[in-house]
Amino acid sequence: MTPPLVRPIVLAGRIAPLGDDRRLSAIDKRPTPGPWRIAPTGLADDVQADLKHHGGLEKALHHYPFEHYAAWADEIGDNPLMRMPGAFGENLSTTDWTEVNVCIGDVVRFGRALLQVSQGRQPCWKLNRRFGRPDMALRVQSSGRVGWYYRVLEAGVADAGDVLRLIDRPCANWTLERMTRLLYRDTDDLESFAGMMALPELAQSWRELARRRLNSGNIEDWTKRLYG
Repeated sequence: MTPPLVRPIVLAGRIAPLGDDRRLSAIDKRPTPGPWRIAPTGLADDVQADLKHHGGLEKALHHYPFEHYAAWADEIGDNPLMRMPGAFGENLSTTDWTEVNVCIGDVVRFGRALLQVSQGRQPCWKLNRRFGRPDMALRVQSSGRVGWYYRVLEAGVADAGDVLRLIDRPCANWTLERMTRLLYRDTDDLESFAGMMALPELAQSWRELARRRLNSGNIEDWTKRLYG
């Protein structure tokens, strides 16, 4: 299934204290007016507080489907954060693009910038602080409603009114839904992990994750990532 042309809401954030312990984070993203200059590391006016785990060439832009917000409202109740895009730290918010119809390696034109889906999101403890729920990161992981990241193949400027347009799909069998299910549910599917490891379009860190699982037969400990 090919995602349709959509005009995204574009969001950027600034570093600020997060949660009761006041840890610094830029997860609070707000809509920002175009035109938007998209550099190899993402939006020119966006920042990350923790460059070890966020941002970088393989996680330049985060895309999160807005239709997931209704599912979250049903699951955890009304939350002021979810009354507008940006609750999950996303840079691009759309409808009709989800983990079901977006694949690893998808090449996407946005204005004069060219993007490629590099990996899904591995939710971390900052979502717990953001939503005031100690299990929010685990809920996001378990739900499969994780969103995804882009690398920037060609830097460029996008203007208000520009659409996201899928222009190439080299890995049609590798939807984000399949990838997320493999990582967190079907963890004994060794054949699929071998295929995952061989995907050149997939972020190197995720190919290494697949290699480690194949070599050790073990699942990595998620505790620190999910709970801090």
